[in-house]
Amino acid sequence: MTTEAAASTPTAISNTSAKRDYYWIRSFVAGGLAGCCAKTTIAPLDRVKILLQAQNPHYKHLGVISTLKAVPKKEGYLGLYKGNGAMMVRIFPYGAIQFMAFDNYKKLLSKQLGISGHIHRLMAGSLAGMSAVICTYPLDMVRARLAFQVKGEHRYTGIANAFHTIYLKEGGFLGFYRGLTPTLIGMAPYAGFSFFTFGTLKSLGLKHFPEMLGRPSSDNPDVLILKTYVNLLCGGVAGAIAQTISYPLDVARRRMQLGAVLPDSDKCVSLSKTLSYVYNEYGIKKGLYRGLSLNYIRCIPSQAVAFTTYEFMKQVLHLN
Repeated sequence: MTTEAAASTPTAISNTSAKRDYYWIRSFVAGGLAGCCAKTTIAPLDRVKILLQAQNPHYKHLGVISTLKAVPKKEGYLGLYKGNGAMMVRIFPYGAIQFMAFDNYKKLLSKQLGISGHIHRLMAGSLAGMSAVICTYPLDMVRARLAFQVKGEHRYTGIANAFHTIYLKEGGFLGFYRGLTPTLIGMAPYAGFSFFTFGTLKSLGLKHFPEMLGRPSSDNPDVLILKTYVNLLCGGVAGAIAQTISYPLDVARRRMQLGAVLPDSDKCVSLSKTLSYVYNEYGIKKGLYRGLSLNYIRCIPSQAVAFTTYEFMKQVLHLN
């Protein structure tokens, strides 16, 4: 009997370990697909946001709708998706790391540090967002540079050329992390409040209105999940709140990322100097919050699709 138990123990441990490893892979894939679906949905708006934030000389006199109309006329309809290839290369690992890290940080804070309640969602979301940014920042840098270009004035011929040029002309490896500090500072409240708001709305909805807002999970009937339209609504609200709080830092991040591409790059060498310069030169509405209306239009559906897709993939990949 003892021998049988001893023989079965390693097998049980091996099966548990394999299941745990497989869970990480499924969680990674679910997060990556959620990020790709979300960003593809709003890719044209993302391009316009970058053009407006960084005061592109060809479009800085235009508004959101005017720019959406002007880009296809000047660059063709595919111009609205310029930089999206680099975005997809970046967003899959970004979304994968962010969602997977959030689940693991939440468990760590709860089980190891004893931090629970709503605050652990805020902390886990902030940590997950910053982890994803650090791992994928060079790709975001290249994507921003490609999206800022306009037809006929290309500094870079593609993703590989952008990597090569930045490495040679902007300080080597450190050149890919220009603007990282404001990105991390901005990501902490953005990701934190995004996960916090969605998680809080989800738990409150299922607790107080389970029959109206919830339904049994397809992969585990014992688990109650939000209905699709409620997921979309909660994700949209989460995105709006998070974006309002962190938007000025996002503006500073973009200007620092674009670096040498901008004529006033010498005034955007640090977070404080960039925020001060943008405020003094353009003010609050036309500087620090320029393009915010577009950002609401893009971040609300983006976060709605991201959270809804992740919740759906959790069922498909049996993560509940």
